[in-house]
Amino acid sequence: MKNICVFLGSNFGATPIFREAAVELGRELAHRDLTLVYGGSDAGLMGVLADAVLDAGGRAVGVIPTALVEKEVAHRSLTEQIIAVDMHERKARMMELADAFIALPGGLGTMEEFFEVLCWAQIGLHEKPCGLLDVGGYYTELNAFLDKVVHMGFVKAVHRDLALMDNTPAGLLDQFDRFVPPRVSKWIDKD
Repeated sequence: MKNICVFLGSNFGATPIFREAAVELGRELAHRDLTLVYGGSDAGLMGVLADAVLDAGGRAVGVIPTALVEKEVAHRSLTEQIIAVDMHERKARMMELADAFIALPGGLGTMEEFFEVLCWAQIGLHEKPCGLLDVGGYYTELNAFLDKVVHMGFVKAVHRDLALMDNTPAGLLDQFDRFVPPRVSKWIDKD
């Protein structure tokens, strides 16, 4: 693993623990000599994470669509800033660059991006680890929902287990180091 893609909020969230977690993850990525790949903004937690990586001597690569550059939310001090035509190109480029994916707390965009790469793992488009950084129990209900989806017969347990989770950056990155992708078909049956 060299490049970790992080999905996270462009807002700060309702409590300082989200900012603290973004700083902790940024420092941990730099400490492990892992490059941050993210959405390229300086807004909210996105800016906090990128600044933490850079302040710790790490590398931060942003991938941002033209429309957001025009709204002046692009981070101006990154190691590299890649300008994408649109959100679809942005996500494809981030997927291409990343060796693993982390979701910190965030909103609809964070969820959409995380579930897209998780689905891609499920159907075998990649074998990269995907994890949720469960800051202050943010993903507790989501974790329970994923268990319910298995119980209700919509996802195999082996695919549910693709969504790794930890409450510390170090713990999640350690899980990534041990990750072995499953060798099983997505489809439960065709009837």
